[in-house]
Amino acid sequence: MGMTITEKILAKAANKKTVRPGELIDAKIDVVMCHDVTTPAAISMLVEKGIDKVFDKDKIVVTPDHFQPAKDVKSAELHRRLDRWARRHQITHYYELGRAGVCHALLPEQGHIRPGEVIVGGDSHTCTYGAFAAFSTGIGSTDLAAAIATGKLWFKVPASMKLVLNGSLAPGVYSKDVILAIIARIGTDGALYQAMEFVGLALSEMSMEARMTMTNMAIEAGAKNGIMAFDDTTKRYLDEHLKDEKEYTVYESDADAAYVRVEEFDCSAFEPMVALPHLPSGGVPIGDCAGEAMDQAYIGSCTNGRIEDLRIAAKILKGKKVAIRTIVVPATPTIWKQAMDEGLFDIFYDAGCVISAPTCGACLGGFMGVLAEGEKCVSTTNRNFVGRMGHPKSEVYLASPATAAASAIQGKLTDPRGYI
Repeated sequence: MGMTITEKILAKAANKKTVRPGELIDAKIDVVMCHDVTTPAAISMLVEKGIDKVFDKDKIVVTPDHFQPAKDVKSAELHRRLDRWARRHQITHYYELGRAGVCHALLPEQGHIRPGEVIVGGDSHTCTYGAFAAFSTGIGSTDLAAAIATGKLWFKVPASMKLVLNGSLAPGVYSKDVILAIIARIGTDGALYQAMEFVGLALSEMSMEARMTMTNMAIEAGAKNGIMAFDDTTKRYLDEHLKDEKEYTVYESDADAAYVRVEEFDCSAFEPMVALPHLPSGGVPIGDCAGEAMDQAYIGSCTNGRIEDLRIAAKILKGKKVAIRTIVVPATPTIWKQAMDEGLFDIFYDAGCVISAPTCGACLGGFMGVLAEGEKCVSTTNRNFVGRMGHPKSEVYLASPATAAASAIQGKLTDPRGYI
């Protein structure tokens, strides 16, 4: 029997010819992503054990992002610990403040993600990089410490489920709507410790930025990783962004690979979606919730803070005024500058938006837009758990940048297709 992409990558990393779902393996890590929240704890563990070392200073990528610039003394101390550690070990790819950005947008943009590799990070949305036909998954601080010191981790090989995306997306419908519709169908535990492998015509028509939005949210269905096959779109992105080592290995799922489940979707029938509080699986078509009054719109995050997302929002906001507090957060300094150079900031400014420096910010209830008691926010982020963006009695409604922008203009949940 054949193997899936995920199984082939893990077999290579474990130096084995084949692996099967459920098998425990020791795998070599190609890239370790470190940020300001989980890495300081991993550093402390290593120091306490007397193993304050890194396995390869060229294979660790470091960026503060969750609370940068520092929002308070505690976050400043996290940044200082991260900074001193990165300098002490002469980490090659250390993005200091001014070049730091939201990790899951920064790493692909700066050429650190390659097909066929195993990538881990102390953040659940590390699954984003699976859009590049890589195995990527989030880990806790203890595993992060082990990966930093040894360059290896053990994994249980996940079973794979196939999600077939048929048809073509209609105008006003985006990859965020697709992943919200998928999670609404299968549930927040529908892919528990499985690999979500996306295929189909609708996927082939998506940009890399749109694809990253989908793999980013694989964890919201409980998946171990999300993954997509390599194609010409992947190659074009990599040709533009890879800087040093441009060689990589491409794996494809075998025709007789085994899947625990196959789900098919007619993407041509999808509408703009909104995930109602308080789960990402609460997705409903915009027609079922349009008119719900909002207090804030938030456009950014590792899910939808890339230049394509800002362009989508700007196209809708151009020449309009927002009716509610609207915060725009470019995910990286490169995206920030590109948005400024393209005139998107002028559009956001004229519309009455706040424009932030790159940060995770309010997505995890950090800063730059947290919610007060009773407030409601339409957000392009990935989670809408109780208290996720601030007060436990606030509410978060997940949507695409288009829906967030249209809703900002109206001050209530609004179908973006009226502005397309």
